Parts: sequence; structure tokens; C-alpha cells
Amino acid sequence: MEGQDEVSAREQHFHSQVRESTICFLLFAILYVVSYFIITRYKRKSDEQEDEDAIVNRISLFLSTFTLAVSAGAVLLLPFSIISNEILLSFPQSYYIQWLNGSLIHGLWNLASLFSNLCLFVLMPFAFFFLESEGFAGLKKGIRARILETLVMLLLLALLILGIVWVASALIDNDAASMESLYDLWEFYLPYLYSCISLMGCLLLLLCTPVGLSRMFTVMGQLLVKPTILEDLDEQIYIITLEEEALQRRLNGLSSSVEYNIMELEQELENVRTLKSKLERRKKASAWERNLVYPAVMILLLIQTSISVLLVACNILCLLVDETAMPKGTRVTISSKFFLDSHSYLMVSSVVGFYSLRFFGNFTPKKDDTTMTKIIGNCVSLLVLSSALPVMSRTLGITRFDLLGDFGRFNWLGNFYIVLSYNLLFAIVTTLCLVRKFTSAVREELFKALGLHKLHLSNTSRDSETAKPSVNGHQKAL
Repeated sequence: MEGQDEVSAREQHFHSQVRESTICFLLFAILYVVSYFIITRYKRKSDEQEDEDAIVNRISLFLSTFTLAVSAGAVLLLPFSIISNEILLSFPQSYYIQWLNGSLIHGLWNLASLFSNLCLFVLMPFAFFFLESEGFAGLKKGIRARILETLVMLLLLALLILGIVWVASALIDNDAASMESLYDLWEFYLPYLYSCISLMGCLLLLLCTPVGLSRMFTVMGQLLVKPTILEDLDEQIYIITLEEEALQRRLNGLSSSVEYNIMELEQELENVRTLKSKLERRKKASAWERNLVYPAVMILLLIQTSISVLLVACNILCLLVDETAMPKGTRVTISSKFFLDSHSYLMVSSVVGFYSLRFFGNFTPKKDDTTMTKIIGNCVSLLVLSSALPVMSRTLGITRFDLLGDFGRFNWLGNFYIVLSYNLLFAIVTTLCLVRKFTSAVREELFKALGLHKLHLSNTSRDSETAKPSVNGHQKAL
């Protein structure tokens, strides 16, 4: 009987492993297909040749697609875990949802951590060096020569990173035991390196997310149709049409030798046509879309942003009075749809804020006009942000779901001063960004009244409302 029970347990364990592997493969296949369509939508079509460079571009495309799929999986880890936990708590005896068990969730977290390390330290450096390689001088040109150069560059990069980590470990923790633990490449070195990169990603999110929370109002304002209050759209369209015709006549009258003026007029004509299309869209919009959808969305964004800031403020108070509020604390999984909404909102805001920062402005992909090098840079950036997003949500108290796998092994999560400082900085920076956003019109009028507007003290060029005339053709004023 004991032998039969042991065989039955092995069979059950085998079937469980096969089922979980199949589910993981299907989920990743869906993410891979979606990522492939996203990348091919932005990839420059001129890169599609039929030669050696075409093979290199195709390999880099597949590696970038894999990395983007891993990034999407890392972003969806926390929402999927919370939803699965809620379903299991709501239907504990249901036979059809027993595949949503803790073993599957832990396996997904471990796979996300493993693939994130693989993409960040192997696949993406290989794709970049392989794309830029030409082969060593004196060797026969071809794919093999480029692969050899790429592998040599990867080896040199690994030695460089190893040396940097050794120096950092010696400066931070000059202990013989900690130095010897660096010899354990798999159990300590890679998790330690990934912990440092996760900390850098959290610091980057500390800049991106507050900017994105304030930028969301501008983005939604550009996507939605604003209410028409005391405006005559027909008159504005008529004026814009006259201006378009005047620019077209000036453009036709210039000779081809004046290249600079032609390019300047073509850009101005394109801006006028874009403004005209926005006015025509506002005219065609229904009354409920203008007067109901826009205010409702703005109020919803304001409420969601306020809730996120309040959650961080409450987490700061909990950190001061309760030790279990630390991210690296007790293993109690608490989840709620309320926390899930806030996490999803922070996820979108962080991406919007990342592409709104001036330093990463050139990283913004363009449809059918993005080089493979820029695609690789975007994939690496999104991978770092997505890997740090669950850690940031748990550190800020946006969610109480404990970090699983290697995500919960980061040493700095147990440092009270780092966690408290991170929460304080996030609350302060977010508040400043929101205050700057909603007082921009007041500041502009004050600068004009004091005669300081000529000094360009108010740098609001990132918002289209203040940098150029708004959709209604008038300068934005208080």
C-alpha cells in the first residue's frame, strides 16, 4: 500500500508539473505574440534587407521580442497573483480553478526573475553587440565572425561588471564572508547584481512615476475632446483654413534653391493641418462626449492620484509605528481590488513619466521609423522598470501582497531608513509635480504681471497647452 501511495503521489506531482509548465508556456506565448506585433509596428521598414544584416536584424528582433514579453510578464505578475488569490479565496472548493494554486504563482515569480536576469545580462547585451559588430580585422566577414566578436565583447563586459561588483562589495561590506560569497555565482552573485539593478530601477521609478501622475492629465486632455465653452468652432476652422491656404501659396511661390525656408514652411503647414484636424474632430464630437466624458475622466484621474498619495502617506505612518509594514516582513498575503487599481494606475503613469523625461525623450518610439538599436534600448529600459514595479508597489504600501521568489530577497528591502526615505521622497516629489501642474496657469500670469516672462523662468515646454496655442487657437490664459 505504501508503494502504491508513493507511486500515486509521484504521478500526481508529475501531472501537476506538466499542467503548470503548459499554463506558463501558453501565457508566455500570448505575451510573445503581442510583443512581436508591438515591435513590428514601430520597427523601421528600411531595416528589412535580404542579406547578412537582415539575419542579424531578425535575430535581434526575436531577442527584443522575448525581452519585451518578459517585461510584460513582470508587470502583470502582481495583478495576476492578486486576482488568483481573490478567486481562490472566493471559490475554495471549486474543481475548475484548482490550477490557480500557490505552486503556479510561485513558479511564475521564479520564472520571471530567471528570465529577467537572462534578458538583462545575456540576451540584450548579445543583441546590441551582435547588431553593432562587423567582425575582427583579418577574419573572413560573415555571421561567424560577428558572433565571435559579440562573444568576446560579452566576456569583457562580464569581467567589467564582476570587477565593479567586487569593488562595490568591498566598499560597502568589507567582510571576508561576504567576499567569499561572491564566488557563488548562481546563489549570490547574480541575485546581488539583480538587487542592485532593481534598486536603480526603483530610483528611476521615483522620478518617472510622479512626473507621469501629473502628465496623465495632459495626455488624457490630448486624447479626449474638451468642452466648448464660449467658442465658435466654425469661425476658428475658417481662420485656420485661410492660414493653411496662405502657407500653401507661399510654399508654391518659393524656389527649390531656398531649402531651409521650404522645410520651415512645410513644418508650419503640417502644424496648421494638425490643428485643423483637431478642431474638426471637436466639431464632429457629440455633446455627451464633450461635456460628460472629459470632466468625468479628469475627476477620476484626480481621485486615483489622490488615493495613491494617501496610500503612501498611510504607509509612512505604518512604518513609523509598526515593524510588520516593512516590505521584507511577515509572509501574509493580503490583497484587494482597491490596491490592484492603484497598482495598475502607477504602472501606466510610470511608462508615461518615463517617456516624458527629457533625458529619455529621444527613446520614444515612432511608428515604422524606429531603429533596432533604439528598440533594444526601449526593451532594456522597460525590463528594468517592470522588474522594479512590483518592488516599488510593495515598498510604497500600494499593495500588501508579499513579494515572491527572488523579488523578496533584496537586502535593501529590510533597511528601514532606505524604505522610509523612499516613501518620503515619493510623497514629496509627487506633491510638487501635482502642485506645479495645477498652478502653471497662475504662475504664467504672475510672471507676465511682474515682467519676468521674457526671462523664461517658467519652463513648461513639455506641455503643449502652454508652449503653443491651444486647440481653440488662443493662448492658454488664466
